[in-house]
Formats: sequence, C-alpha cells, structure tokens
Amino acid sequence: MTVIGHAEGSATHSVTIDGVAYPAEEIAQGAAYEVYATQPGPGFLPNPRPGARWPYRRFIHATEVASALDGLEDEPLLMPVTRALDWATIHRLSQTPSAAGALAPIRRTAVVRRGTRMIKFLSGRQLQGYLKGWPISGFCYRAFDVAHLRTPEDLAILSGESSGEVVFAVRWRAVDAHDYEVPLAGNYGGLVTMPPHDRLGPPVIGTGFAPSGRHIVPEFVTADLAELPVPANTSIVAYTGDGTEVTLYTYLPEQRAWSRMHGPQWRHLLPSQSDQEYFPVDTPLTAYIGTYRENVFEAIVDPPGEFRVAAKTRAARYPLETLARRVPRATWREARCTVIRQEGEWLRLRLSRPDGDQVARLGAHCVERGLYEAWAPANEVVDAHESDHWYQL
Repeated sequence: MTVIGHAEGSATHSVTIDGVAYPAEEIAQGAAYEVYATQPGPGFLPNPRPGARWPYRRFIHATEVASALDGLEDEPLLMPVTRALDWATIHRLSQTPSAAGALAPIRRTAVVRRGTRMIKFLSGRQLQGYLKGWPISGFCYRAFDVAHLRTPEDLAILSGESSGEVVFAVRWRAVDAHDYEVPLAGNYGGLVTMPPHDRLGPPVIGTGFAPSGRHIVPEFVTADLAELPVPANTSIVAYTGDGTEVTLYTYLPEQRAWSRMHGPQWRHLLPSQSDQEYFPVDTPLTAYIGTYRENVFEAIVDPPGEFRVAAKTRAARYPLETLARRVPRATWREARCTVIRQEGEWLRLRLSRPDGDQVARLGAHCVERGLYEAWAPANEVVDAHESDHWYQL
C-alpha cells in the first residue's frame, strides 16, 4: 500500500490498496488511516456515521502504507525476510507459547523509550477507579501498535470486554523504559500457567504478544506489576462504535485532579452520566521524586523532557536535577509484593510474580488481568521498605 497524494473533499490522503486508490484520513497522530470506499471490498465494512460521504470504510495501520513509514513516532515491529516466515506465520507463532524463543528477535524491536505514547484499556468499573485516583498499572500497549484498532469490536481483544458500545482507555507518555517489562513465560510464567478459575480477561500467552485471532500486538506490563504515578497530560479517552475517539478527561498534576474535556453530547458514554468538572484524587503510595539543590521533593513529570518540583505556584516549579520512582515493597509469606494501600494495621499487597501457589497460599484475588491482591496484617509483613529507582536525565 502507498499514499500517492491528496483526495477531494474531507479526506486528505489517497491510499493505494492492491492497486486501487482510496480516499483516506490520517488518525492517531499519523499511526493509522481511516480508508473510505464507495463499494464494498476486502476488509471494508459499512460506514456507521450518519450522512457519511463514503458508505464503506476500514482502518489500517501506517505500517501497511509504504510511503508513510518515514516520520513515524515509534518504530514498527521488524521481522527477518525469509521464504518461510511471512506475516501469517508470525501471527501463528505469537499465539504459541513454545515459540517465545523464536519470536524474541522480533519482539525486541517493539521498544519503549522516554516519551513513548502508552495506552491501557479500561472497563467502566476501572474508569471510575482511575477518576478516583488509581495509578497506572498492569498490562498496557504502545499506542502506536494499536492505532488501527478503533472500534469496541476490534478492541475487545485488549479491553477484555466482549460487547458494548464504547471502550475506555487511559493514555500517557512513558517516563523510562525501566518502568515496563515484557510478560514472557521466563519472567511471568506464573501468569501463563494460571488456571482459568483464578484469572480475569484473556490468558497470558508468554510470547510477549496479546491473544488475538488476527492481529499481532506486542504487550507490556508495568515492572513487577507495580503502580506508576500518573504523568502530566495523561488523558482518558473513549472509542465509540463508529471508531470516533473522544477525549473525556485530562490529568492536572498541580491540582491532583482529572479535568472534564468532553461536551454534553458525550455524557451518554459514561457509566455515571456525570457532568462533574473535576475529580480530585488522593495521593498514591507510589510517587515520582527528585532532587533540587540537594533537597528531595515530590516530582511532576511531563515526558519526554519536563521534570520539575511539584508545586501549585509556577515560581516554585524548579527543574529537577535528578528523578526517581519510589515504590513501597514488602514480603509476605515468602511472596514478593508491592504495597498499594494502607488502612490502619492492614496493608493491601499486590503480588510481583503471581502464580497459582501464591494465590492459594495468600488468599489473593484477581482484580484485573494479571493483577493479584490481598490484605495482610502489617505485623506479618517483613522487609517493608521504599525502593527508589533513579533515572538518567
């Protein structure tokens, strides 16, 4: 496929598929295209938008458009050129746990860097949790890799929602590659072998790719399944049945609040039908910290290049000299955990490497795909400490 020029009307590009030129629109910061047609064709579906000029459309990733590869924000997956290894074979291997070793050279080409756009898909319940202050954690994806998945039907493989008219997501920029890991069987084998009755959402294959019938999507987890503080300019978005992306809220770190961005026409998308302007949030136990003139402060991060002292007044937002992520950790009944909440003499713990034995021994519950938590008496927990990982600025 190639982009060969511009089209008349509202479409701004012309995309060539199998020798036929179609009008198209760039979406997702150029990482994908919405392609239009007047007649049905392979991959095209009826255009659900009322009054649409073109009755059929499809979404394609920018990597399917040869001339669009220059200037992309992130690097696409790269695969060796051989007679036996085509895209269909790679997809089949990505769904085969024993093929993780063979896929490793390809999987390593999906790289997270400082400033990489990341995305995590949410259920309605999780949306309410984030608006109340949940940090980012668990399974997530580079926004670049899923840019062509725009409808609830396509996103069902990642959201875990089998049906619905809308899919929610939280989208942010990565602070550092150290904050993310690939859920391979070698590191997260307990998730791969977790029995069905002890898990939520799709199974974890262990190849580093999401389970899918036709897409190849590299997946990540937050390191040790721990929580990440929410960076500045993080947004909560919705994808509607016709593929429209709606920005619902954006995060304001100085105010510690989510600010409403959507108009009243989108109220029906929200489970609570809320018109609330701001959602103040509590401070989580995990935090970004940094130093300025040898003093340690809580930090506000706005990747890729802005890291400053957390302060409500602009004059006090000094640029940081160093930056770290602070995570509270502990061990309970020989299981490594991170501490995500404290209430009186009880600690809410999340397993860093969950497996079936730990889940049974600790009475842990699966709260979402890959995340297992339990309450523990504080006096039974050992090695409780705050772990600081210092980034290179």
